[in-house]
Amino acid sequence: DPTLWNSAHKKRINMAFKGEDHLDSLSLPVQRMHLIQVDSVQRWMEDLKLMTDCECMCILQSKPISIEKDEQNELILSSQYSTCDNLQLLLKRAWIISTELTRIAQKLEKNRWQRVHSMTVRVNCHVRSMINEYNTFTRNSSEEMHQFEKLLIEKCSEFTALTERCIQTEDEEILKSMKSCINETLTTIAQYFGQLIELVLTHEAQNLLRQIELSDSMFITESAISSLFSLTQEGAHLCRIIAKEGGVVTLFKVCRQDCFKCLYPQTLRTLASICCVEEGIHQLEKVDGILCLADILTDNSHSEATHAEAAAVIAQITSPHLTFTQHLSSFLENMEEIVTALVKLCQEASSGEVFLLASAALANITFFDTMACEILLQLNAMRILLAACSDKRIVDTPYSRDQVVTILANMSVLDQCASEIIQGNGVQLLMEMLFEKSSSGNSAEVAACERVQQKSAVTLARLSRDPEVADAAVKLSCIPRLIKLCRSPTERNNSDSVLVACLAALRRLAVMSPDGLEDSDFQQLVKPRLVDSFLLCTNMEESFV
Repeated sequence: DPTLWNSAHKKRINMAFKGEDHLDSLSLPVQRMHLIQVDSVQRWMEDLKLMTDCECMCILQSKPISIEKDEQNELILSSQYSTCDNLQLLLKRAWIISTELTRIAQKLEKNRWQRVHSMTVRVNCHVRSMINEYNTFTRNSSEEMHQFEKLLIEKCSEFTALTERCIQTEDEEILKSMKSCINETLTTIAQYFGQLIELVLTHEAQNLLRQIELSDSMFITESAISSLFSLTQEGAHLCRIIAKEGGVVTLFKVCRQDCFKCLYPQTLRTLASICCVEEGIHQLEKVDGILCLADILTDNSHSEATHAEAAAVIAQITSPHLTFTQHLSSFLENMEEIVTALVKLCQEASSGEVFLLASAALANITFFDTMACEILLQLNAMRILLAACSDKRIVDTPYSRDQVVTILANMSVLDQCASEIIQGNGVQLLMEMLFEKSSSGNSAEVAACERVQQKSAVTLARLSRDPEVADAAVKLSCIPRLIKLCRSPTERNNSDSVLVACLAALRRLAVMSPDGLEDSDFQQLVKPRLVDSFLLCTNMEESFV
């Protein structure tokens, strides 16, 4: 259902750009840390059910609810939640324990013995609750996990006993001698806890991947992929675990089976998340993942949602911010057909989300290899992108405009681009982008607007070496706008990168059309060295009163 797919993407794309402050193209799934990004009161309400009456919970969970057989009780408990829910509960509990251990260390430094003891009791209860909860919904945990569970519980009990002795004495010498012992025990608990969580998450990843590998059921496979995707959203560390356990290999097997065609979008979305880490991209290369993605993108029998998710994977693995993409040799072999398919997807996009994913992939590819710009020129990509920008239904956010102007900036190094820009009314578009402003005030959107302003100025500077483009820019009053961006810090949101780009564009236009500047502007913004003009403009916001 395209409507459901689009609504799901709105949240994902917003997360992808949250906190982005770089000057290049986007790196698609930026991993979310949803436990920290929510409102504090909402977070407290969510955690409340896990943090109250821990002692009672520990006692109750070890007793049968009724006189019925234990097997039935276990079945009732385990059927209340899905695997995904159980893992989320486990991760929340683990986050609480980790936070409590940090706070104990802080209180210990300040010799707050009463607080240390009460928090130790709470951690002890949380650990027991977490282990009981996990053992309720898992049936095949390893002997190594049971060993760490036992060691962790024993250490927590020892820790509680130690801190209890501390509150029963006021002798400073005794407390001082016990402090090192308590610190050592706390460190050991943290190590056991970290190793146990690592084993648990590895075990769950293995179980989910085994389900995907062995099941012929659409429902079971879909459920397992959904749970796997939820795990990838918990951070890069979990993505590494999944990649090391063969997650990329397993998911590409799904993408090569026609019987699972309806699961391709979900599977590709999960792959994009895993490929934010080096291990994921290495695995993708080993299983000819690029070839599979190229086949999906060029196969017209697939849905738009499938094509868009394949574009998201391409955008992720070609991100200019990843330092480990140079080994993607197979990408160059398939680049022409991938770029062709992505341009077509931009041209036929039915929504802003689809266009954003396809244009982001193209933008990243223009950084990845310079030959991509020549291919884009041959495919009339500039005309297609400029036409898309006039459709507010398709290019509807600063994020989309950021991708378009990134492509234009990278293509503008080619001499043939100037005529394409003139024919497609591109100078007018670049002028409009110099006025890009955030409507919401959201920090991610403000940063995107700065990138749009900066890259549009860079593109103008590069293209203005052509007299026809420079003449068009002057006629559209680009020079007054560039001067205002240089002189008014608020117009550029105090961005130094926008200032430098505008100074460069202004100097290029001044050479082509010196009559367009007043003498004061020429003396301050064009004639001095670039660094001197930069310092002059950055000091304009200072008050000497």
